[in-house]
Order: sequence, then structure tokens, then C-alpha cells
Amino acid sequence: MGSCRVTLLVLIHSLIFLSGIQASHLILEELQSLQSSATQNQPYRTSYHFQPQSHWINGPMYYKGVYHLFYQYNPYGAVWGNIIWAHSVSTDLINWAALEPAIFPSGPFDINGCWSGSATILPGGDPAILYTGINTANQQVQNIAFPKNRFDPFLREWEKPSYNPLMAPTPENKINASSFRDPTTAWKGKDGIWRVLVGNKRGHRGMALLYRSRDFIHWVKAKHPLHSSAGTGMWECPDFFPVALKGTEGLDTSVIGQDVKHVLKASLDDKKYEYYTVGTYLHQKDKYIPDNTSPDNATGLRYDYGKFYASKTFFDSAKNRRILLGWMNESDSVASDLQKGWAGIHSIPRKIWLDPSGRQLVQWPVEELEALRGERYDIKNKQIKSGSTVEIPLADSLQADVEVAFDLHSLDEAEVLDPNLVDPQLICSEKGASVKGGVGPFGLLVLASKDLQERTAVFFRVFKGQDSKHVVVMCSDQSRSTLTKDVDKTTYGGFVDVDLADGKLSLRSLIDHSIVESFGAGGKTCMTARVYPQKALGRDARLFVFNNGAATIGISRLNAWTMSDASIN
Repeated sequence: MGSCRVTLLVLIHSLIFLSGIQASHLILEELQSLQSSATQNQPYRTSYHFQPQSHWINGPMYYKGVYHLFYQYNPYGAVWGNIIWAHSVSTDLINWAALEPAIFPSGPFDINGCWSGSATILPGGDPAILYTGINTANQQVQNIAFPKNRFDPFLREWEKPSYNPLMAPTPENKINASSFRDPTTAWKGKDGIWRVLVGNKRGHRGMALLYRSRDFIHWVKAKHPLHSSAGTGMWECPDFFPVALKGTEGLDTSVIGQDVKHVLKASLDDKKYEYYTVGTYLHQKDKYIPDNTSPDNATGLRYDYGKFYASKTFFDSAKNRRILLGWMNESDSVASDLQKGWAGIHSIPRKIWLDPSGRQLVQWPVEELEALRGERYDIKNKQIKSGSTVEIPLADSLQADVEVAFDLHSLDEAEVLDPNLVDPQLICSEKGASVKGGVGPFGLLVLASKDLQERTAVFFRVFKGQDSKHVVVMCSDQSRSTLTKDVDKTTYGGFVDVDLADGKLSLRSLIDHSIVESFGAGGKTCMTARVYPQKALGRDARLFVFNNGAATIGISRLNAWTMSDASIN
């Protein structure tokens, strides 16, 4: 059962921005009439992250002024199974209203399930969805669907032509019928031919199969994959897109040029996390070559080093940005999910661009989120001495947005990093928030009880590496997040590629009941945690800045806001 289907393919959400047409007042008024407030009052249910009112989810697009979030959904329970494409719409990526399901099993090509896929804008501005169906023989095949009424900005109904499937395993192509899924957004080459990728594996070599088409209907498999990597296993939810060498603006998926790099991302079925590389797309050969700046395997760069899977990007042509959205599954038990009646949450949509170094991507929550900010609390020019905690007295710390800029006055007391410790998650597991250090651990204690018996720690620790270069590690420590036993309390960690010459380091955390999304160094390193405190609930949830290192840490600026509820489904 390993696939985006098992992880609730956030990818289904083909998060594809389908057009740049302004929304009319009529559209906005109709959308508002669709919105409804949540009827459930549960301590772990989020208030401004997308999730349906019940059952098991995962899944997105933009068309005529409306964003469309398509997501894999089980209408019958809070566990995986009975997968259809549910559908919600928004005008701001934050507030969502539920519509009727968009795609559900109906023919021999998808009768056993409608799995992940992506949307593409065809000439003339019409959308098309390519998706994986499970046919009568339980084979994975690639199908297409079109809107029944392209003049409907809500795209309420979709049609599947009888000539499906478009791509299928055959004795001739020798494709593994159980490892052939998740078509990407297609791109059009300079030769006028469409290309699309489909996740696959051969043995334990993960790969992105390449298909070509002149009419978007008749697809031919290329002799060689666009790219593959030994030992990575099945590639789910592949994503392939261009990024500009300079600036933060996004690019349409079909852009090719000298001032462009490409990104290839794979969701690893064996690991249940993702990795990506930055490289060069040789469009005349249809070959992708990663830059030799990060590993091309499971130890490589990640969008997010925590709970984050089956992600998808899309180009937002209205605001010239590329948006990333991922899915976070639960960390509690299946029994708890059944009791709650729901499972799975989407990340806050993130703007994504290439770092000026050219070595990695940078992410930041979309600006629309700031409309939910409420009461504000500030700290300026404060010193946090060794062993200190400082409370941030927000009226509601269960729903908060915190940005803090730290000053590292001296790095002389930084610990020497064992050269054998090359896995940041292992470093964070061995040196959690309660383990005293030299420079760090320092950061935030979120969803904390007053006595700190429960707390989730998001923090930095600075080491002296080889040649006296400083190494920064960012951690999310869930080991004391709850008194509940039957919960995954894995600690996450990632290296932060940052120059500490100016002694500056920043952290932002989005806190929403059972989710903590954190962005280190302006979004260079990100990690998401799912937590389920027993004591730190309601008004008993607290928020602190802490320093458990020997060196004093300064706060040049801290801004914290309570967050209002979004209107979601």
C-alpha cells in the first residue's frame, strides 16, 4: 500500500494555477454563499490549515479568479480507501469552500480508484487533468478529464472521455503495473510537443518516465526516463519545474532559457519523505542533469524535514509566483483518527524560489495568511541568558504566528561537531532541547504547558565544524510534546546553509492546535510537526522563547500574533 494513495496524495491537488483572470464580484458573492463554518469542536482540529470537516484527506489549481484544491478523499471514513477527488475552492488560498466531488470511479479505466494527478492549461486557457486510475485488472493507468462547462469558474463537473486510458502498462513497454502513477503538470517544448512525467521504479532505481504528445491525447513513452537515481525506490508524486536564477518571481512550467534552472522532486515511497535537486534541463535531449551541489538520493535536500509529503507546486500567473503545498499526515494512532473522525492536513501554501546561491530553494508562507493576524506582542533588544525562558503572553497561543530575529554575539562557545555525525536528524535526536550546549539550543517552546511538562521545541544549535567553519542545525523536538503514549514523537532536524558573519539567525513558526510549521533563516530550512498535547490545550497553551546554551542570545526583534479562524469547508 505504499504510494501517494497511502499518504493521501496531497499531490492530487495538482495545485495548478489555471489562469490569471480576475474574480468578479459575482464570483466572490457566490463563493461566500458556499462557505460554512466548522461544526466540530475538537482540541486538535486546526483553525487556519486546510482540512475537510471529516474523514481522510489529501490533495489542488486556479481558474477565472478561483483557486481549486483537488484532494484525495475517503468519503466513508478516516482511513485510507475509497479514494475520490474531492474539491474545494478559494479566492485567497486561505479560506476554502467545499464543492461536489470532481472525479470519482466511473469506468473500467478507474473503477478501482482515482489516485493522484495534475492539471495543465491547454492552448486557449482550458484546463485538463491527468490522473492515475486503477483499472479492472488493478493496474495503474493514466487518464484524462476535462471540465464539462469551461465557462463555470467553479469547474463543478468533469468529464472523462471513453478513449481513456492514455498511458498504460503493456508487455512491450514492460512497465510495472503496480508502480506507475502520479503524472505531473505537462510542459510544452520549443518544438511544440508536450511532455509529462510519471513516477516509476525499476528494481530499486526510482525514476521519472517521460511521455511526449502533439495533441495531449496520444502519448508515446520515451526510450529513456528524464532522470533516475539508484537505490531510491518508487518515485511518487514527481514534480518538475523551472526557477529563475535571479529574483523571487515564479515561472510558467514550460519556460526554458539561459537564466533558468530546473528542480526535480520525488516523494520516496520507501521513506515517506521527499527530496529534490537543482539542475539543468537539456531540452533538446529531454535529459535532466542535477548540479553536483547536493546528493541525488534520500540524503539530499528536502522542502521540509518534518511531516511533509506528496507535495506539488504550481505557477500562480496572477501574482507571478510559484506556490508549494504539501500534505501532513497524523502522528497519533489509527484508533485516534477514527475517534476524531478525520485525518490529514495540508500545509499553508508557500511561495518558493531559488536562493541567490543557486544551491537550494527558499520557502515562505503566502502573504495572504497575514490577513488572519490579530493581537500583536513585540519584544525588542532583549538578552536571553543561559538557562532562561521568556513567556510571550498572547491571549491565544494555540493559534499564533511568531517571527523572531536572534543575535549571536559570540560563537566562541560553540561545541565541536563530531565529524561522524552527518545526519542532522540524529544530531537533533541526541542533542534535544533539554541537552545543554554552547551556542544553543535556543528558539521557541510552543504548545507548552505552564510547568513545561509538555512542550514542542523548535530551535537552533551552532557547532564548530571542520576547518573551524560553523555548522547550524535546526531542530523540531517533539519528545515532550504530549503526555500521551501512543503518539509518534520523532525529532526532526536539518542543516541550515547560512553565513553567521553578521551573527543573525531568524525563525518563524505557525502554530495551529496540532500543527507547528517552522521556517528557519528566512525559509532556507523548514520543518513541520504534528503534536497532540494533553495539558497545553485552550487557554492553558503557552508560548516561550528559551536559551539552553552557555552563550547569551539576543533578540533584536520578536513579533507574535494571535491568528483568527479561516473559513474552511
